[in-house]
Amino acid sequence: MSSDNNRIRTITWDDPMICAQAATQMAGLDFLRAMIAGQYPPPPIAITMDFRLTEVDAGRAVFVCTPSEFHYNPIGVVHGGLISTLCDSALGCAVQTLQPQGMGYTTLELHVNLTRAVTRDTGEIRCEANVLHSGRRMATAEAKVTDAKGKLYGHATTTCLVFPIGGE
Repeated sequence: MSSDNNRIRTITWDDPMICAQAATQMAGLDFLRAMIAGQYPPPPIAITMDFRLTEVDAGRAVFVCTPSEFHYNPIGVVHGGLISTLCDSALGCAVQTLQPQGMGYTTLELHVNLTRAVTRDTGEIRCEANVLHSGRRMATAEAKVTDAKGKLYGHATTTCLVFPIGGE
């Protein structure tokens, strides 16, 4: 292979423990709003996969991403892992918006349906997640991934475990 085919991508990120510590000190919605406002750096996964959190409300989170060549799989379309990661992030953050200070979550189950191929020509995609149930120990949510015209590219559901984080 000639060097003309090579691509280079360099990424840098901040210490992820800055956010992890901040998340223990405030309610989930307040923390995510502070992150959107730039008070805290995005997590390394968002930098690595080039997506960002753009909106949050109680029980809702929206991420956006513009698919690029570096998201491609060996057959020349965006790898399904991008959509899955986008959904997992939006779903988890939607759950996080309902958590009081000192409470966090982790994904227990993630089910993703991919409905059509994504390429770099798709343009920006948007993943909106909404909580369906939020209890003391468990939460469920659903998400949809669409393009600017509203065309569906995937949808997902999750079950999250809710538990105390941080501590004295």
